[in-house]
Amino acid sequence: MNKWKGKSKGTITGYKIFVWCIRNIGIRSSYFVLYFVASYYFLFLKKSNRYISYYFQKRLEYGYWKSKMAVFKSYFTFGKVLIDKTAISAGLREKYTYEFDGIENLRNLLAEKRGGVLISAHIGNFEIAEHFFADIDLDCRINLVTTDQEVTVIKEYLESVSVKQSSIKFIYVKEDMSHIFEINQALSDNELICFTGDRYFEGSKYLEADLLGKSAKFPAGPFLIASRLGVPVIYVYVMKEKNLHYHLYARVAKNIKNRDSQGLLNSYVQNLESMIRKYPLQWFNYFDFWDDID
Repeated sequence: MNKWKGKSKGTITGYKIFVWCIRNIGIRSSYFVLYFVASYYFLFLKKSNRYISYYFQKRLEYGYWKSKMAVFKSYFTFGKVLIDKTAISAGLREKYTYEFDGIENLRNLLAEKRGGVLISAHIGNFEIAEHFFADIDLDCRINLVTTDQEVTVIKEYLESVSVKQSSIKFIYVKEDMSHIFEINQALSDNELICFTGDRYFEGSKYLEADLLGKSAKFPAGPFLIASRLGVPVIYVYVMKEKNLHYHLYARVAKNIKNRDSQGLLNSYVQNLESMIRKYPLQWFNYFDFWDDID
């Protein structure tokens, strides 16, 4: 069974290729290269194809041929998102436009000066959010809580080609729980803590909730911590639209009781499902998310 191991796939070589293409043939021309990359994944990554096909066929109830086409489009869209992230990091932010849905929610949160929790998902392109936040005068620092140690090499490379130092700070989950102290300090400094709530990896604590009509496991950490911190919680997504346009969403988690981690999870899953149905090709989970494939 193919489970997420807490580490992301992808190599620094791939990002170097993206940078070369962007600088030499432009962003939109770089998208053309993705037809070959997506075709390779579609033809040869049998396990990933099987799991993402299940998502389209069984959970979204696509027909056979529509599902096949959606698998290819999913890889293609994922490549676009990576190219966009690389291009923006390399100083081409002005090539992109955006619209913001719920900016007042983030402004109100920061005005309280207690910090806040953002919960996102592996949908869309959240890592570029800071570049758009700068345009709308959100004077804040984002701390991304992650288990992914591999991100360091790619992050260092992107910083080496970036015209501006990223303000995102990574807080790595540690077995000694010292990351809790880093989180509390960041909140004390009126900073934002961001979790991704949709990837449980085997061996860690989890909670369960129904997503797209079937029970699935979610990492307990983000919901246990967020429900106990006593600070506002906002669901944030950065979704790719047509051409070089992005749509940023910020929605307040409402009516969440203190220490009610399951209630927070249920609220999050309901919000996430609405985004998945609106942007089905942008949920990038290429593994057996529902434990439903032998």
